[in-house]
Amino acid sequence: MRVLSEAAPVHIIDPSELLRPEAKFAQKELTAFRNYAIDQEDPIQERVRKTYLDMHTYQTVDFVSSKIEKWCKFDTFKATMKDALIKLNELVDESDPDVDIPNIVHAFQTAERIRKDFPNDDWFQLTGLIHDAGKVMAFYDEPQWCVVGDTFVVGAQWGPSIVYSDSSFHNNPDGKNPKYNTKYGMYEPNCGLDNLTISWGHDEYLYRMLKHNKSKLPEQALNIIRFHSFYPWHSGGDYGHLMTEKDQTETKKWVLAFNKYDLYTKSTEVPDIEALWPYYEKLIEKYIPGELEW
Repeated sequence: MRVLSEAAPVHIIDPSELLRPEAKFAQKELTAFRNYAIDQEDPIQERVRKTYLDMHTYQTVDFVSSKIEKWCKFDTFKATMKDALIKLNELVDESDPDVDIPNIVHAFQTAERIRKDFPNDDWFQLTGLIHDAGKVMAFYDEPQWCVVGDTFVVGAQWGPSIVYSDSSFHNNPDGKNPKYNTKYGMYEPNCGLDNLTISWGHDEYLYRMLKHNKSKLPEQALNIIRFHSFYPWHSGGDYGHLMTEKDQTETKKWVLAFNKYDLYTKSTEVPDIEALWPYYEKLIEKYIPGELEW
């Protein structure tokens, strides 16, 4: 088992940050955001498009099963949650042309905004801090298209609100498999979120890692972590035929409550991370103590 410090530094693009100007969350006019039309002359837009093309080509039922098998042995490295978060200092969201900040700064911005609005919900604050910690997979030979970005259901028809859904799935073999290419695919009606197989990324990995390490975070926190990138469901309105009533009410309520802090907390104001660490270390010790198996 490797230790976290042995991994080589890597810079990673999170294209999902470019593609989410939902009016329900925005705190500024949508015209202030980038134009996301396909433009092969724009290197950022083209890089985003290519990332999603790879994701939608290679994320299949078999691929996701292989990643669960690989990563859910939890034998890649050992580290405290603080060590993993510090590692995110080397993870820069290169998809954002305006704000060049390490991922850990975004983590503290998210946590502090939640803390301001929810001063008594320390579990919610900690969820804001750690929600992207699963991106450490990028330091261990995983391509960015199976670490970052919006997630979607594999094993059934792809939701129409998926980013680039009309132009990016044509080479995915599951689309030609009658077991997977129908409305319900390999699922039963209203089977529920817990019974769906979601494309592999940092959300599902961190959720499973926390469960494995017996985190004391409440169910709401674990659901936020697991589904915060599942935009086709929680913001696109897709997959309702696979959901339970609880999924569509309680779970979605908390995921949406969190996402407004995740998406629109970036600013030029950088938190004093060193001054904030003692507060958040206490929360880590309360909910996710000690050295963890990743």
